[in-house]
Amino acid sequence: MEKLEAPAARPAGLGAVRRKALTLSPLDMVKTSLPQGATLPLVIEPAVADLDLAGWAKNNRAWVQDQLSRYGAVLFRGFRLGSVDAFEGAAASIYDNLYSGYGDLPRAGASENIYTSTPYPPDKTILFHNESSHLHSWPMKISFYCVQAAQQGGETPLLDCREVCRRMRPELLQRFAERGLMYVRNFSESIDVSWRQFFHTDDQQAVEETCRKENLDCEWTAKDGLRIRHRTHAVVRHPRTHEIVFFNQIQLHHIACLDPDVRESLLAIFREEDLPRHVYYGDGSPIEDAVIEELGELYWKTAVQAPWQDGDMVMLDNMLAAHARNPYVGPRKIVVAMGEMIDGSALPPLDMARGAH
Repeated sequence: MEKLEAPAARPAGLGAVRRKALTLSPLDMVKTSLPQGATLPLVIEPAVADLDLAGWAKNNRAWVQDQLSRYGAVLFRGFRLGSVDAFEGAAASIYDNLYSGYGDLPRAGASENIYTSTPYPPDKTILFHNESSHLHSWPMKISFYCVQAAQQGGETPLLDCREVCRRMRPELLQRFAERGLMYVRNFSESIDVSWRQFFHTDDQQAVEETCRKENLDCEWTAKDGLRIRHRTHAVVRHPRTHEIVFFNQIQLHHIACLDPDVRESLLAIFREEDLPRHVYYGDGSPIEDAVIEELGELYWKTAVQAPWQDGDMVMLDNMLAAHARNPYVGPRKIVVAMGEMIDGSALPPLDMARGAH
């Protein structure tokens, strides 16, 4: 608890009086706000000089978690983290645990817990997704730290997955809730990460055993390739708040979300079943291009985005908020931490008839 010395008033005719020590509440050490016209992220800034984010957050974890559950995203700004190590310490002070086994992103340095953001051409948009929502388990928390903001663009748009459900056509939301999704992924070293990199092994039997444990259909394909299919949810209930959320990676997998020239090139090279990534309704039927277009329009109407500032740390509840990335110009470095893994079997029943709660 930090103490500040406050000068006492000098009554007329009296000599010097003792100064009274005022105790500053931990929540008086920060100030909060929301971006104008937005419902996320909650911006938390220091209200006193040289406030250590890791120490403050560790002492106020329950409060931070409550804000994260309410808003879905929290932006820590102005704390002068100054380094990737300091970011890791701040994330570790809030998370129950950090996750070091993520196969889709390269490490940012010596630490096994910190990753670089997705290596993707800077002139392209990374569309909205909830991290690892296409797998059997995923992180409940994911954080981004801005080491260097781009000269232009490079924002990380955020999307409230509860609001998406509220704004979506009820019949479309019901369709996704009833049918679910089937993700198909073909691992090919020349196109995407290899299956060896993703599964952290050279042993095909070990891969098959992992797929069995994670309820994935897998088959080996030509030229040392691997195809996996995963039937899972599109709409779920949040395990903490019990709100209905649109939780998936439809935009990252559906071929209609690619630029037309890229889409045409891939279809000229691959049969549909051999595409690096694709997604269907859970019964295997195609998700209509018109539905994909409708979702894209809804997402961008709902999304919130603002420029990064060097030293910013954004923490998301990965089930309440999806994220994307805008194209950018100039050097940009964002690093990532994630943790508090949860298995899909731990989710409460969806039961759409119950509504939001």
